[in-house]
Amino acid sequence: MQNHQRRWSTDAVPRPQRLDYWVGAVCEAFLEMDVTSSRPEGFDACLQHQPLGPIAVNRVRASAQDVYRTHAAIGRSRRNFYYLISQFDQPWGAAQGGRSAALAAGDAVLVDSRERYEFHFREGVHCASMQLPIAWVERWLPAGQDAVARRIPGDAGWGLALRGMLHNLSPAFAEAPGLPPALIVDQLGVLLSLAVPGTAERPALHAESIRRRATDLLHQRLGEPALVGQDVADALGVSLRSLHRAFAPGESFARTLRRLRMEEAARLLASDRFARLGVAEIGRRCGYLDASHFVRHFRAGHGLTPGAWRRSLAGAPA
Repeated sequence: MQNHQRRWSTDAVPRPQRLDYWVGAVCEAFLEMDVTSSRPEGFDACLQHQPLGPIAVNRVRASAQDVYRTHAAIGRSRRNFYYLISQFDQPWGAAQGGRSAALAAGDAVLVDSRERYEFHFREGVHCASMQLPIAWVERWLPAGQDAVARRIPGDAGWGLALRGMLHNLSPAFAEAPGLPPALIVDQLGVLLSLAVPGTAERPALHAESIRRRATDLLHQRLGEPALVGQDVADALGVSLRSLHRAFAPGESFARTLRRLRMEEAARLLASDRFARLGVAEIGRRCGYLDASHFVRHFRAGHGLTPGAWRRSLAGAPA
């Protein structure tokens, strides 16, 4: 599996060949699909693709076009995925399974490549497109196919939170995320499960208990660099979905883990018992193998680098 970012641009070919080039790029990066355009003579497009753990993060900019996933294209495809798509700044439309969605800028929609679908970008394309494995989606959305071609509003509630994540989760970020990809991908999953209309559930009565037990476990294991939600869910004997839903009403699981790591780092840096430990070792004990990521996160939380923060405490009056 390739982990580096890939890029396709119609700038690579003469203008008369650009639409044909784009059809090939779409089929290579995504799936077998047909693309037409009402403006073929002035067609331009660019696509960036970056794997992130089990998913792939895509950014697309292109001229007006219509995209069709046909029965013939499905027959030619060796693999299938769900796609979660959000257009940044133009209205567009999607249809699948007898359902059509008229989408405003910022809205999102889910489609399943095992069935016919179509997209209509009348004003052009500027979108985030997440390629999601079938099993991954159906873990977060057990009735995944019931969620296809439903408008996920991007202007309020969990849809607004999902919109923010989709728009910030760029290929450049996915190439060097600074956090375990599993943490980021789990956060996307829980937001998707909460934002899809009709799928959000009321928090279970034991959600507070799950959150409390999970937080206690994070305190014990925050020094493990690869610690992710599945590890905690397995230790507690709950599903990953239940774990993330327990955190959803407030601070997310990933943010809680980062906050606890920063609190532990501050405690170690302030303690005379650990004065001989360097900043990199403090970071390692708090779950950061990469010292630069530790310094960046600490500065974001405390306003100073770990070293500067430690020196400021040393100079403070007793």
